[in-house]
Amino acid sequence: MDATSQRIVVLAGCAAVLAASGAWGQDWPQWRGPNRDAKVSAFAVPPTWPKELTRRWTVTVGLGDATPALVGERLYVFARQGDEEVALCLRAEDGKELWRDKHPAPRVTGGPAQHAGPRSSPTVVDGKVVTLGVAGVLSCLDAGTGNVLWTRDEFPGAWPRFYAAMSPIVVEGLCIAHLGKEGAGAIMAYDLGTGDLKWKWSDAGPTYSSPVLMMLDDVQTLVVHAETDLVGIAVADGKLLWKAATPLRQRFYSSTTPIVDGQTVIYTGQGTGTKAVKIEKKGEDYAVTEVWSNEDIGGGYNTPVLKNGLLFGISDPDNNIYCLSARDGQTLWTDTVRYGRFGTVIDVGPVLLALPVSELLVIAPSDKAYTELARYKIAQEQVYAYPVVAGSRIYVKDKETLTLWTVE
Repeated sequence: MDATSQRIVVLAGCAAVLAASGAWGQDWPQWRGPNRDAKVSAFAVPPTWPKELTRRWTVTVGLGDATPALVGERLYVFARQGDEEVALCLRAEDGKELWRDKHPAPRVTGGPAQHAGPRSSPTVVDGKVVTLGVAGVLSCLDAGTGNVLWTRDEFPGAWPRFYAAMSPIVVEGLCIAHLGKEGAGAIMAYDLGTGDLKWKWSDAGPTYSSPVLMMLDDVQTLVVHAETDLVGIAVADGKLLWKAATPLRQRFYSSTTPIVDGQTVIYTGQGTGTKAVKIEKKGEDYAVTEVWSNEDIGGGYNTPVLKNGLLFGISDPDNNIYCLSARDGQTLWTDTVRYGRFGTVIDVGPVLLALPVSELLVIAPSDKAYTELARYKIAQEQVYAYPVVAGSRIYVKDKETLTLWTVE
């Protein structure tokens, strides 16, 4: 083969790799996507939205509300089958099972019993999968084989009223989870490789909120909505850096994830509206100042997505899709259609995708009015997990099955 032919073969190979990468798109390795902000940069938005989505496959995986993780060509699912919680690895192309791990789990009883499976989404980092079961059992598995590397059960028999729901975060080689129950819990940081405890902060029990990261000057900071406070904790050593009081209203613990916008943190709660606080260095400490408060629009079970200075979400208690200004908290518009109290909204670039019940809505991200571009029926009942979006693919986990839809 001459030099010209070799060059053609190499270029063709590179083109094939790039094409495959574009087809598969971006990973979704944890709760709310790559950066825990419900943003996807590699979705293939079509020039014209089709009349219907194409269903490629459906697999029964088990009960649960946990959003799957997508890394490369593998899906990681956490669900309940019978009396066990099961971690599954599926081939993303066709849903074929590659491995599974299972462990006994207590039955969900009382009011929460209609949600029998895990609420916490798996986190996949550095070839490892982290799961948190309904009873607060934290596990780390090898992503390639499913072998259990370590487990921790720091508060045996203790979990929140509606069971453990926060999704663990991995940062700087630390696996961090808020464990225990109301009034008796701690934020625990473990070495991802060994499971050794590195630090803990134990002033408050967990809610149903998941942590996010922010940078304060050069300090990597974990933002956590605990029982009665929003707190900022140094990732390196667990030191409390700042705290903002978030009093309970009718024992409604937070079920939404804080949103970080530079030095501002936006948070919502059941019955408490939406608020923004700014974190600033004052001397040796950090001060927390309220920037704005919108008492009328909140997201009891939905975390809004921040896009171009706007917040898009599903309101509580009116259950409408809404748009707020992230600068001053003013309500810019609310749609007139009432949905259920649960749902998700993600930013996929030129458009938003909302999944308020069982239909996927394609929405123009405008500050003027609600503009719907397309609507697709993708389930027969309420979907609680986020749709996992990559390339032209949309993975949807409903009550018991996982389905791959494609946009063609």
